[in-house]
Amino acid sequence: MRILFTGVGRRVELIQAFRDAGLRLDIEVKIYGADTDMTAPALLFCDFYRKICRMNDEEYIPQLLEICREDKIDLLIPTIDTDLMILSKNKGKIESAGTKVLISTPEMIAVCRDKNCTADFFKSCGLRTPETINDYKKYTGGYPCFIKPSDGSSSINAFKIKNKEQLKVHAESIKDYVIQPFVEGKEYTVDVFCDFCGNPITITPRQRIAVRAGEVLKTKIELEEKIIEEVEKLVDKFRPCGPITIQLIREKKTNVDYYIEINPRFGGGVPLSMKAGAKSAEALLRLLSGQKVERQLKGTLNNVVYSRFDQSVCVDSEGRSKIIRGMIFDLDDTLYSEKDYVKSGCKAVASYIGKEEVADRFWSNFINGLPMFDEYLEQIGSLELKTEFLKIYRSHKPEIHLYEGVLELIKYLKNNGIKVGIITDGRPEGQRNKIAALGLDKLIEDIIITDELGGLQFRKPNDIAFRIMQCRWRIPYEQLIYVGDNPKKDFQAVRQLGMEGIYFENADGIYKDLVNIYEGMPKVNSVLQCMIKF
Repeated sequence: MRILFTGVGRRVELIQAFRDAGLRLDIEVKIYGADTDMTAPALLFCDFYRKICRMNDEEYIPQLLEICREDKIDLLIPTIDTDLMILSKNKGKIESAGTKVLISTPEMIAVCRDKNCTADFFKSCGLRTPETINDYKKYTGGYPCFIKPSDGSSSINAFKIKNKEQLKVHAESIKDYVIQPFVEGKEYTVDVFCDFCGNPITITPRQRIAVRAGEVLKTKIELEEKIIEEVEKLVDKFRPCGPITIQLIREKKTNVDYYIEINPRFGGGVPLSMKAGAKSAEALLRLLSGQKVERQLKGTLNNVVYSRFDQSVCVDSEGRSKIIRGMIFDLDDTLYSEKDYVKSGCKAVASYIGKEEVADRFWSNFINGLPMFDEYLEQIGSLELKTEFLKIYRSHKPEIHLYEGVLELIKYLKNNGIKVGIITDGRPEGQRNKIAALGLDKLIEDIIITDELGGLQFRKPNDIAFRIMQCRWRIPYEQLIYVGDNPKKDFQAVRQLGMEGIYFENADGIYKDLVNIYEGMPKVNSVLQCMIKF
């Protein structure tokens, strides 16, 4: 499943939640991130990322459509308020390109984006909400009060007002605003996830214990029936497509709940509800698979407290330390030519059937992007032999050789006390045969074939193999280098962990036409040049 998150910014936890959900369900999930800023930290936790113009640019939707078509995106998930209306209005266009959009209707997005409409909607659901005034001169409520933009988000330009004079100053500085009496009490967020038709699957109330710039830092799950029942009424009328978050305040003196905000997207604190057992990411993947998902009534932990913290990732390696104590290599098309391996496999299959001349036909099919053996098998009417052909191809002892300079580089590194390792994806038998044919098993002690760790899900860009190597060597990530040829998958984990990456721009490689998306990353035209770079 290919999922595109727009405006990913800092939503690392959300991306991790979907990746974990895929692992639990044994579904291969490829995560794409789109953002205007390539230094957005969440991009480093995506499998692939795409730079895109700002959402108020007329090219925004065309660029999104191009990404969805070219990357064959199955689902688009917005993460910021300002993205919602344009995506909702263009939902039909995007879905015609084969990408489902997790977004509610424009009418309901408009209700959420305008605080006046939000207040009216709460009232229509039979829920209490603070009285809303749009002219500070007409405000007759008491102080303190609260003023905020009518279409604001993330607590930007939201102020607690102490007196009439202060209210006038802020009202004159905010273009469109709402004024509400200040409600003092416990603040709650309710994380709701619905199916594509608006039927609730999870409803998880949690107290906002500590907040910074609208984002929760500490929260307590409180599965209170009263709140859940009130939110059910709202959801029944709203009929959201996927997620919404609802905020309310329980007034300290009266214990009355006042509803204040709706966000029709995954809120910043939603991963905390998921950690507690509200399996909305898993539910979404199952829905996307065509399964019917029932309401989750049990399984969420109650009265647990989550506290969040900041963590840094290196998004620009300029000015890094020059001390290098370990170098890790990719294998295929980095240390040898994978095309030579394919040619060797073609010869092995041709030899098996006693017709060595057909090896050239197999190779020609591969070069032209066609299945290597199908055309020949169809011609002789023996498609059932394909399994045997593949078995021979994958298990054969290949005739391959290291690229020029590789042996010298490895010996140079080892002689200078620099650790050398290999991290490679692929079927273990085939990769082991390649390593033996190249003599690398006698030259390098630390070799990790990711599939041997537990299957396809451990392949790059999964970072587990890199963590294992770092743990073996006990060398700081900042003093490790990874050399690879595939910019789509070789460097995501490397950057997340703070390692250095060298892009081997292999002119003869299988991935030679891929664009290097990592600005400023050192690149070489031969592996031997790594010695010159460092």
